[in-house]
Amino acid sequence: MALYKRSVSLHGHRTSLALEGEFWQVIDEIAESKVMAVSALIAEIDVARDPENSLSSAVRVHALTYALQKSS
Repeated sequence: MALYKRSVSLHGHRTSLALEGEFWQVIDEIAESKVMAVSALIAEIDVARDPENSLSSAVRVHALTYALQKSS
């Protein structure tokens, strides 16, 4: 699976996040359903995550949790 990088602004700083396309699709869907920008969603995930976990991992878990809840 290929990784796709996107740049986002978090707390006033630019950073890049590399995720598989399937995760980006779910993140885009979540942001759209909440009527918010993807960068705002990622900022929410960043604030809520355990600092011991990487941002990429936290975003993947968030996307997976959403997809699992949606399918049940």
